[in-house]
Amino acid sequence: MFKLFALALTLLAGAAHADDTLHTDLPLSYLEQTQGDARNQPLVIFLHGFGSNEEDLFGIKDALPSTWTYLSVRAPMPVDSNGFRWFTKTPGDGDYDGVTADLQRGAGLIKDFVGKATAKYHTQSDRVFLIGFSQGAIMSYEVALRDPQLVRGIAALSGSVLPVLKAELKPDGSLDKLAIFIGHGTLDQALPYVSATRANEVLTGLGLKPEFHGYPGMNHTISEAEVQDLKVWLEKSLR
Repeated sequence: MFKLFALALTLLAGAAHADDTLHTDLPLSYLEQTQGDARNQPLVIFLHGFGSNEEDLFGIKDALPSTWTYLSVRAPMPVDSNGFRWFTKTPGDGDYDGVTADLQRGAGLIKDFVGKATAKYHTQSDRVFLIGFSQGAIMSYEVALRDPQLVRGIAALSGSVLPVLKAELKPDGSLDKLAIFIGHGTLDQALPYVSATRANEVLTGLGLKPEFHGYPGMNHTISEAEVQDLKVWLEKSLR
């Protein structure tokens, strides 16, 4: 389980109250922080990594604007009593890949969740962001690169573009407005740094302009510096 022990954030004064209730009214279970009947506020959806759960990325919201709406989603496949995953890794020593049926099911659930959450929280797709770590970053690519109209942008933290997705991608005008943040530690022991540089190459080859951040000495985690870079990118992407 890749818990984000390196993430040290200071709570913002006056932040909206985070509801610790696990909500189940949408296609995936989730935690929520919202400003009551917030309308047209940016909607940020967190997708955790393998073996973790909806609590793991939720703290990132405390470094972001308190008026926005934040949802942190639980993956559908249990690993143990407290951990979950988006897909099963394919066996073997080749490039990190996932079982196709799992990827398709997970992507379908996320797409359904995003659409219904966008409606529930009274916002628009051009104000919706996916922020994923590890397997959550992989799923963010899977969803946004296949259906870019669902979101304004994605942040792929310590992730990769899987081989099956890479093979199916081609330049498409519908991708032009998709904002992408790539963040990865140079000493990542789970998904090596080259996963990020290759993803960046794939995306630039499609005509996209990812914002790429490499973090020297960081392993498979999220640093405070990365969260600050993420905040700047989110705010810039909404202008």
